[in-house]
Amino acid sequence: MATQTPPATTPKAEKKATPRRRGMTEEAADAAIDQACRMLRLPTIRTHFEANSDAAAREQMTYRGFLAELSMAECDDRARRRSERRIKAAAFPRIKTLREFDFEANPNIDPATVNTLAKCDWIRRGEPLCLIGDSGTGKSHLLIALGTEAAMNGFRVKYTLATKLANELAEAADDMVLTKTIARYGRVDLLCIDELGYMELDRRGAELLFQVLTEREEKASVAIASNESFAGWTKTFTDPRLCAAIVDRLTFNGAIIETGTDSYRLAHSRSPDTPAQDR
Repeated sequence: MATQTPPATTPKAEKKATPRRRGMTEEAADAAIDQACRMLRLPTIRTHFEANSDAAAREQMTYRGFLAELSMAECDDRARRRSERRIKAAAFPRIKTLREFDFEANPNIDPATVNTLAKCDWIRRGEPLCLIGDSGTGKSHLLIALGTEAAMNGFRVKYTLATKLANELAEAADDMVLTKTIARYGRVDLLCIDELGYMELDRRGAELLFQVLTEREEKASVAIASNESFAGWTKTFTDPRLCAAIVDRLTFNGAIIETGTDSYRLAHSRSPDTPAQDR
């Protein structure tokens, strides 16, 4: 009986080490690192490599540890720059943060509710948020601060005033680009509309705003700040049926925070401890 020759085994592919460049001076190595970082677009590593390498030598850090430190620094810096770009793209009129908000000055606002909103789960679910209260009670501060938190958490955010949005939509309709404009507002994850209720919108402006809200309904979040209670929105949206439809879209499955009627700014300006330049 013929003997069978066992099948030949294919040797495992060996990992090839990256060829090392030997004999480079420190100056040549620094120049090569600088050039490589520019080509690979690693600005943080390029900026901090020398200081980090000196620190790694003093601390007798391993090569792997040194590489991990540099890599994480680059990743952290990229995340920071992305957040800054998203905040800039949101076009907030000023910087407002939750850390700056004085919850003790307005007991109507529950800090736990605001901190829960700052986690952005409502944006992931595409739910609306309404901030209702008189002027000076913190509505716009919270609107901008929560929008900033959303941008820092990776969401695309856009801030606008209600009248400015209505005017932009009207101009887009006149220029035959309304569909494109509504689609652009539909792509952001969170649309922040401030000063809703301060000025009356004509029927055309109200209808165009309604189209934006309809485009986003149950798909992407809208946050609004208004100095009028829902019952008073008929002053802004004069058509009762259209007003009811807008209120429905802005409240369905959403959060409503009533900031009250006592103006923090007015109380602060009247305080005897307030410096004259802050009044």
